[in-house]
Amino acid sequence: MSDANPDPPVRADLLRLLARRALTEDAARPEAVARLHARGGRTAREDVAALVDEGSFVEYGRFVTAAQERRRDLDDLLDRTVADGIVGGLATVDGHACAVLSYDYLVMAGTQGMRGHRKTDRLLDLVERTELPTVFFAAGGGGRPGDTDVPLVSALDVPTFAAWARLSGRVPRIAVVTDNCFAGNAVVAGCADLLVATERASLGMGGPAMIAGGGLGDVAAADVGPLDVMVANGVVDLAVPHDEAVPAARRLLRYFLGPVADWTAPDQAWLRDAVPEGERTSYDVLPVVETLCDEDSVTVLREGFAPELLTALGRLEGRTVGVVANDTRHSAGAITADAGDKAARFLQLCDAHGFPVVSLVDTPGMMVGPEAERTGLVRHTARLLIAGAQLSVPLVGVVLRRGYGLGAQAMLGGSTHQPLATLAWPGAHLGAMGLEGAVRLSMRRELETIEDVDAREARVRELTALAQEHAGALNVARHFEVDDVVDPAETRRLVAAVVAAAARDGRLRGSGRTVDTW
Repeated sequence: MSDANPDPPVRADLLRLLARRALTEDAARPEAVARLHARGGRTAREDVAALVDEGSFVEYGRFVTAAQERRRDLDDLLDRTVADGIVGGLATVDGHACAVLSYDYLVMAGTQGMRGHRKTDRLLDLVERTELPTVFFAAGGGGRPGDTDVPLVSALDVPTFAAWARLSGRVPRIAVVTDNCFAGNAVVAGCADLLVATERASLGMGGPAMIAGGGLGDVAAADVGPLDVMVANGVVDLAVPHDEAVPAARRLLRYFLGPVADWTAPDQAWLRDAVPEGERTSYDVLPVVETLCDEDSVTVLREGFAPELLTALGRLEGRTVGVVANDTRHSAGAITADAGDKAARFLQLCDAHGFPVVSLVDTPGMMVGPEAERTGLVRHTARLLIAGAQLSVPLVGVVLRRGYGLGAQAMLGGSTHQPLATLAWPGAHLGAMGLEGAVRLSMRRELETIEDVDAREARVRELTALAQEHAGALNVARHFEVDDVVDPAETRRLVAAVVAAAARDGRLRGSGRTVDTW
């Protein structure tokens, strides 16, 4: 007689549980999953699994179905309204706790049902209480009509949007859009701190049905708000190929998870020749940013919007920093209305989440002229001054070449001594306005007396050279209007030292103030 004990029979209640759980998995709807895969998509569960550490996901509301029992039988609800179209819970990423939610495009096009809203509200309450970083896969078709089991008239008494918006500045929130994202789903994306989107994304406050219903014609879903439009207008922070959406979300999330121990510094000697000597020669400032930061640590945000001002997250000796820099290849690096908005919002993001800011200045000042003023320049550029003046995190300014006028002041938080340290590179010049323009304005009467055009221009060059000598970095430093003039190769060390001095406990806490959506 054998001594082996056969496996005990599985209790009936556990069998019912396992059978019901199986209905919630992707394997229970192979044809729908295959169709999604065929057009390049991934399921909600696949996105969540790719984002979080293996085995760490704690799901909430797995067994919820749509509130439609009055018009659909139970088997249909279990089969076709899995989790009421949203998968969500707690998990870890690189060992750090976070929350993750994902609308399920296989369930009624990822639309928002009333029970799905309740699940979302439950998770957002947990996020608020635990201050967990959150990633939200937001693609979907907006609010869903037809939830008959919940007595509704307007369907406007939903706390989800206020709960998500209330988290602004309090927890890091990253939205990922990999498909059509309309109405309420678009609001989720638009309220996030950072928005990642792919070539299959289309964002809009109304989808094709709403557009047609409003008498605005027939528009294909892909044409409502395609990626190229959303990149150019600044809605999308980071555009990536479809298969890089989840890695991009992980990369962004890591900036919010604290310092990293392993980092490598690039060769700093390259910086000595990084900036051209002539003020009229443009150059790409991104290599400067990448050299000052740790290797392979820089992510440029809103790259296609207001390209005259670069905003990026990176690391400096393992610590996350925000970098703003004038890009002279666009509008000569002047501060435009869009640049003011872009920089102000970025400073708010850094301040809310405790990221020191490094400002690399090479600007002729604020953009000027009637065309610029039609863009609301006065108000929009003033946003940058307000955001800079309210920073609670360390700000370090580095004048690379030109620091002129109100534009330079705005880049430095309002004045040259508003940052914790303002450094200048040897070839830098600082002044109330561009030096040649200042000469032509201040010496106008003298120049008008010179009838010969060539002689007049020669005098302009002579006076400009004198002004450049007076406005040179060493003379500015002699009058203590900047803190130091430095070898470009030592900039990284000095900036890191100032930031470390400000973060005496090893980590900077953010202000927690609301971050504007724009």
